[in-house]
Amino acid sequence: MPTRLKLFVMMVLQFFIWGAWLPLIFGYLPSLSFTPGEQATILNAFPIAAIVGMVFSNQFADRRFAAEKFLAVSHLIGGLAMIGLAYTREFWPFAGLMYVHCLVYVPTISITNAIAFAAMKDAQKEFGIVRMGGTIGWILAAWPFIFLFVDWNAVSAANPQGVVAWLETAFQNPLTGEAAKSARASSYLVAGIASLLLAGFSLSLPHTPPRASARPAWAVAFGLLRHPFVLVLWLVAFVDAFIHNCYFNWTEVFLGSDAVKVPSNWTTAVMSIGQVAEILTMAVLGLVLQRLGWRWTLTIGVLGHAARFFVFAYFPQHAWLVIAINVLHGICYAFFFATVYIFVDTYLPKDIRTSAQGLFNLMILGGGALVANTWCGPIKEHFTTKAPAVGNPQQIIETVDWNSLFALPMYLALGAAVVVALAFRPPLRPLAADVVAAH
Repeated sequence: MPTRLKLFVMMVLQFFIWGAWLPLIFGYLPSLSFTPGEQATILNAFPIAAIVGMVFSNQFADRRFAAEKFLAVSHLIGGLAMIGLAYTREFWPFAGLMYVHCLVYVPTISITNAIAFAAMKDAQKEFGIVRMGGTIGWILAAWPFIFLFVDWNAVSAANPQGVVAWLETAFQNPLTGEAAKSARASSYLVAGIASLLLAGFSLSLPHTPPRASARPAWAVAFGLLRHPFVLVLWLVAFVDAFIHNCYFNWTEVFLGSDAVKVPSNWTTAVMSIGQVAEILTMAVLGLVLQRLGWRWTLTIGVLGHAARFFVFAYFPQHAWLVIAINVLHGICYAFFFATVYIFVDTYLPKDIRTSAQGLFNLMILGGGALVANTWCGPIKEHFTTKAPAVGNPQQIIETVDWNSLFALPMYLALGAAVVVALAFRPPLRPLAADVVAAH
């Protein structure tokens, strides 16, 4: 298999794992009767793993072990933990398995980037195409759930004739209640199997040996924050990551609410529209960087969030527009997050490649996600009113002020875009390893 194809398949499996369970977990945890605090504890496993991995896992990948072998062991452990989650319903076992999975999975996002960049000749031209595999993997993980969330007993009872009628009947009968909860549990089994497949496939990836050095790679990476352009991008990455995770925390519930009324078996498919668009943006990312440069490409990526939340906030009654605006997710991800990863590999020293990627994942997957997972629940609760149903005082109706809720990340995105446009000024030449060491 050609090297670029191997890297592409690596990205497909890497993000298939994540995409199989993340979009559904925000609706799955409440169905297990976990309290808001317990839900936050589980959701924060991912960002906490990014913070821990910055000091430990990335250090091992840079200084101790070949990256592809580290990747194989990580996915073996993470896959077994994910399979265990499919059969776990109690809080502490569930939380424990999620932390095990995340502690070994999150660092592999930096490691797969490092393996890809080490094997590339021109990252600006090649990374977008290779990383497109991750987008396709996320999409492949989302669309099968359209059929997993179908009430097949109802379809069988209707006895539709012909393929078109069969599909129409299937889409009109989504699962509800306990049946929907069981279907969500299957996402962990699917993710676990994919993780075990990647564990085996990792051993065929290009050999990426560690680079010995007396200085810890994580310490050198943190030293990069002395440079203003690195610090500005690092802080904006935190804000953008918070905004990005607001989308995942609120959107599935928003789509299924009375404001938009998307059926339960279609919410993940609607959210994956952004990943479909991401394929195109990844394909043209190299050209966009060449034409617009780092600063304006990053600025457009942040503005994509503002535009999407503007529609969510002010036009929820137009379901078609809410669904269509998800195409901007491709711009949000490719023009900001993927561009950050390319910039880091282009401008920062190669001997700390994994730790340099981890420095930004500390914000992208760690700090921003940690704050979002901790506060998105209380923020949504603040904009939610509860009242007894008319004629049935025992039933409580919750109404969310979606306008005020989505306006918050919209204005944050506008502010972050202004900071990038005005304050991000990278030098003409990349930082050399000896320059970093001098600091």
